[in-house]
Amino acid sequence: MAAFNPLLESSWRLASAGACAAVLLAGCASTQLDAQWADPQLATGTPLRGARVLVVCEAQDQVLRRVCIDQVSAQVVAAGAVPIAAPDVGDAAATAPGGPAPYVAAAKAANAKAVLVTAVAPNGTVAKPGFTLGIGLGGFGGGVGGGVGVSAPIGGSKVETGYAANASVTDVASGRLMWTARASESPSGDVNAQVSSLAQKVVAGATKAGLF
Repeated sequence: MAAFNPLLESSWRLASAGACAAVLLAGCASTQLDAQWADPQLATGTPLRGARVLVVCEAQDQVLRRVCIDQVSAQVVAAGAVPIAAPDVGDAAATAPGGPAPYVAAAKAANAKAVLVTAVAPNGTVAKPGFTLGIGLGGFGGGVGGGVGVSAPIGGSKVETGYAANASVTDVASGRLMWTARASESPSGDVNAQVSSLAQKVVAGATKAGLF
């Protein structure tokens, strides 16, 4: 049996504590908004809990709109409200968040209490090195081994895009803006995951503001 080493035990505990702290911080940051504003007269007392909410997604790509509708609707259900998917808005330029006038009539027809508009658009790009291979004793991550200790770069760069969402919640009866916010994601190759995270941030932010 190996002898007990207090130094190793202490190092293990410190490493574990650091890992746990990192996980907790990541969890806290996962629903963090870039900025938000709420009307203190309207965004209190969970007015949308159990209410019907018209869900609108605006984007230049139909796939993004469909994914956004699905993800935001799922988050609205989790928040305790009833999502009503709005008709697809098409590829026209997104309207400014906080001004969903074209959707108010549809919301009234659906007996919805509020309109939740989420506009998703590219926010930034980053170029990453292309795939590389290592042969023999050639290095990894920088090229292909052309011989022992010799490497030559191959491939180009892969561009990944980060997306952002501008969201607004508008009261149907009065037409007043209840809440608006902005969220963003770091560039990555998984756009679906980005949209899912944006939807979570948006609805979580509205919930913390007192809407749900």
